[in-house]
Amino acid sequence: MPNSTDSRWRTFSGEGLKLPVKEAVEAAIVRERSKGYKLKVCIGTDSQVYGTETEFATVIVFLREKQGGFMFLHNERHTKPYSIKERMLVEVAMSIEIAYDLCELFNRYDVDMEVHADINTNPQFRSNEALRDAMGYILGMGFAFKAKPEAFASSSCANKAVN
Repeated sequence: MPNSTDSRWRTFSGEGLKLPVKEAVEAAIVRERSKGYKLKVCIGTDSQVYGTETEFATVIVFLREKQGGFMFLHNERHTKPYSIKERMLVEVAMSIEIAYDLCELFNRYDVDMEVHADINTNPQFRSNEALRDAMGYILGMGFAFKAKPEAFASSSCANKAVN
């Protein structure tokens, strides 16, 4: 699972972070605040199954109030087969792990943070069977929660990072 000491984090352009992600996040917050931007951070994970492998992409999306944004991302592959519910909950666990690693920074710098789950709120979709568990997990950790269609960090940003 991704964490703040993992060296495989990169920017959207593919450039590897030169610092551990926790230090890179802090540097980004300091840099953006020095430019006068108010930031909000959204963390999400998406996955895609390719034969016997599942690829997960976790993103940390920085939103500058009315000024666009940028993100850091991390990919990893697992060979374990997952049910749809289990895979959705692994995505949420990955997002929570990095959110937990970084929440002290967000509190220190007064940056709002949300955890986004790539789970549909519409019961007609299979991912919905994980919604209640995911919401309880995220809210139980004390984090703000968004699900589809509002969970753009996981359903759009991380989705673009799954190869």
